[in-house]
Amino acid sequence: MELKQIATAGTMESSDIMITLSPNKTGLEIKLQSNVEKQFGQQIRTMIESVLKQFDITNVTVDAVDKGALDCTIKARTIVAVYRGLGKEDYDWEEINKWIA
Repeated sequence: MELKQIATAGTMESSDIMITLSPNKTGLEIKLQSNVEKQFGQQIRTMIESVLKQFDITNVTVDAVDKGALDCTIKARTIVAVYRGLGKEDYDWEEINKWIA
């Protein structure tokens, strides 16, 4: 799938993450800013990539600003950003629940 527009989800508050997705033509690029990048940077990237893979999104630039978000928050923010970027409002919660558990 291809993103139709730039999309953002999340906040800059403590224990949250702001995910901004931008369409690109050169594959997946994740830019991460996090105070805990040395300890959890790879895990955060893997979490974002796994959500994008579920939506079959391959050409995207991800700008992630982490403020100590838990895995469930990272997944949720990425899912919302994807739906916003696709211009969709019809969340398929049954399908999403199958692969986020």
